[in-house]
Amino acid sequence: MRTDPILLAVLADRLAGAVREMGRSLLRTGSSGMLARESGFSCAVTTEANDLVATTSASPGQLFGAQLMSESLTELHPDLADGDAYLHNDPYLGNSHPADHTVLVPIFHDGEHVFTALAKAHQADAGAADPFSGQLHTSDVYHDGALIFPCVRIQRDRADVDDMVRLCRARIRRPDRWYADYRGLVAAARIGETRLTELCSRYGVRVVRDFLADWFDYSETRMAHAVERLPAGTVTGYGAHDPVDGVLPDGIPLNVTVTADPADARITVDLRDNIDCVPAGLNESEARTVSSTVAAVFASLGPGIPANSGSFRRVRVLLRDNCIIGRPAFPHSVSAATLADRLAVTTERTIADGWDGFGAGEAATGLGPGYAVVTGVDRRRGHEPVTDQLHLGSRSSAATSTTDGLVTGGPTARDSVELVELRLPIRVEEVRVRQDSEGAGRRRGAPGLTVRYGPKWDELTASYTTDDVSFPPHGAQGGGAAARTVPFRSDRDRTDETEIAPIGRVELAPGELIGQHHAGGGGYGDPRTREPERVLDDVLAGIVSIDRAIEIYRVAFAGTGVRGTLVVDEAATARLRGAPNPV
Repeated sequence: MRTDPILLAVLADRLAGAVREMGRSLLRTGSSGMLARESGFSCAVTTEANDLVATTSASPGQLFGAQLMSESLTELHPDLADGDAYLHNDPYLGNSHPADHTVLVPIFHDGEHVFTALAKAHQADAGAADPFSGQLHTSDVYHDGALIFPCVRIQRDRADVDDMVRLCRARIRRPDRWYADYRGLVAAARIGETRLTELCSRYGVRVVRDFLADWFDYSETRMAHAVERLPAGTVTGYGAHDPVDGVLPDGIPLNVTVTADPADARITVDLRDNIDCVPAGLNESEARTVSSTVAAVFASLGPGIPANSGSFRRVRVLLRDNCIIGRPAFPHSVSAATLADRLAVTTERTIADGWDGFGAGEAATGLGPGYAVVTGVDRRRGHEPVTDQLHLGSRSSAATSTTDGLVTGGPTARDSVELVELRLPIRVEEVRVRQDSEGAGRRRGAPGLTVRYGPKWDELTASYTTDDVSFPPHGAQGGGAAARTVPFRSDRDRTDETEIAPIGRVELAPGELIGQHHAGGGGYGDPRTREPERVLDDVLAGIVSIDRAIEIYRVAFAGTGVRGTLVVDEAATARLRGAPNPV
């Protein structure tokens, strides 16, 4: 190593701190609801050679694609200059999908391009034919209609290129809201520029470049050691996305083949055995495919591995052209990007089934009416038009070999009910834990939530797409599947709750409600081996009913349901656990 170990740690933390500061700035300055939660955006730094240095994101689909976007920056713009900023949402040039607007700022020191700062934020409205950013029934990018910016210059000498800004404002339904988010993205990227310029000024570019080389090597070594713990072998896992009427009525099969080669200290994920692109918005971009896959590998191998281009050297993702999860051929639409969630959880569960002690069951996906884009007017603000996306549900996490899933443990932060009601003209009637929705296991998955909301005064439209309805999250190593998601419509007194289509655009009058009973996370291991005291805790917490505890976990109780008097009947439990498991 050319870098002193203490300096290596200091510089690594300085870079990570710069990215965290970018994210905090975006969280505080963004205008739309998506930027009010950390799962709606991501920030990153790459080198001038387009190696990912540091990133921060709560969303697997946004975590590892920054280097692909900065590649398009350097390839398309050989005339990069200090003070430039670029707007990028082109899924064929390294971005995830059109709704993710990214601002890239090249960072110079003494006239030399050293870094690139990137700030990305999901937009509820990207100028498409429908304000919903996850459109499924779009035959191609033209049908989708979203504005596409193939890494275009939007600032020169730190001032806006007015033509580009006018173009966006003319086609986006809430132009002031979009512009406020855009300014927040620019501010976040400029903070990264300031901090990394300070870093180069203090230590010098040569020291920084030596550090980067050593940091990538160190990160590669950490990943190599993690892979070396896996026994050699190959496992193929199978998953599926829910059906889409009129396009894929039987669902979308997913095949994931994982090979661990501890001798070479390398893990390979082969995604080539999947169907070709389809005439719908379900095709996944290369960036989102690779990002979700690599994120699943990192999550499966345990904490502590730096997420950068160094550690990526030990992870190989095999793709093919014109594949629904690979490199989609233009002009296939990649509007929805919902397959990425399924890909991530299928990869983690495949690793778990192949290598006990690693990976996890399948987590719930963040889709459904609880994540709808709502449109309408807000009479509190002079009947101002409203277009925003909700995150009232929970992407309940799955169990691992050592931990139970957590309702708040998924990659998506939930909206604050109070803040949603201040921001939007809706009333949230209910957000509660859904009993018996968890995947049972030695370690259980998280329970899902029941979410129910509707308009306060005037009609409201909710556009949504749902997964986990036909194919709920699976468990691993003998763990049980979670309950399926149920999207529904009801009135305020809940007397007419009716299951509705998994994909829809619903107009709600005052007094009408929409919502979902959300899937939980998959379990890990045989539920009969779960410690009886843990099952008792789950019953007392309302996560598991007594009937389910007896039937699935094979735990019997004595006493009443009052905390402190309900206890495990050890003798009856032993008899139950000697009987065959019905699951």
